[in-house]
Amino acid sequence: MLSSTKLAHSVFRSTRLCRRFIRHSCLTLDIKPEQCIQAHTILQRKAAVDFSKTPISAIFVFHDPRNWVLDIQVICDVIQSGGIIGGPYVPLQQQIKEPVELVFCNPDLIWRSDFPRPRLGQGAFKEAFQAVYKALTGTHFPHVQYGKPTEPTYKFAEGVLKARLENIYGPIETMPKVYVVFAQWIFINNPESDIAGANGAGWESVLVHTGVYDPAKGNPPHEPSYQAPDVEKAVVQAILHECKVE
Repeated sequence: MLSSTKLAHSVFRSTRLCRRFIRHSCLTLDIKPEQCIQAHTILQRKAAVDFSKTPISAIFVFHDPRNWVLDIQVICDVIQSGGIIGGPYVPLQQQIKEPVELVFCNPDLIWRSDFPRPRLGQGAFKEAFQAVYKALTGTHFPHVQYGKPTEPTYKFAEGVLKARLENIYGPIETMPKVYVVFAQWIFINNPESDIAGANGAGWESVLVHTGVYDPAKGNPPHEPSYQAPDVEKAVVQAILHECKVE
């Protein structure tokens, strides 16, 4: 059983990221940045939070959970009780029509680590949760998906880069060449999500062979603009391309 303090820490430990995400994204949740500050202040003061009286409006999955069973259980409890932990379950129709917002930040089913075989990612956790929820209720739960290859992720990146350039050089009407070089080239380590996102955003993509993709197994599901054996050669290839050098 999670204590109120530990659960609150789990919910609000990404306070700064949450504030920045809400400020720059097109997320439609009715959450103000100052609400995150208030939650963080509560933790700093080590005041007890009574979650039996404090409804949870949204669940953000920022990273791959370590304990899938516990996290799926907590998410199901929050959703089925209408946001009140430990409260009675609300009717299924209410769960779907007035849902606790569920936001996943990475759709990757697998990813590459030091282990010789691909590892399950946050996309796998999402599938596991949905399977359990459907087994309990007979239906999937509506959710919001961010991360590559979703368009808001690339719009967010463009906004951050534009803000950075304007912070250095002042207001700009058109993006200078340096923006095209650094923002319009995506260095791929998971072709399923990265290339699809780059293609959808109209960006150039370079598929490097040091991630999940194995060139010996055939062409990737989504065709990149270019391929390179590693990141260094991908950078050189991008520079040569932008300098019009064959």
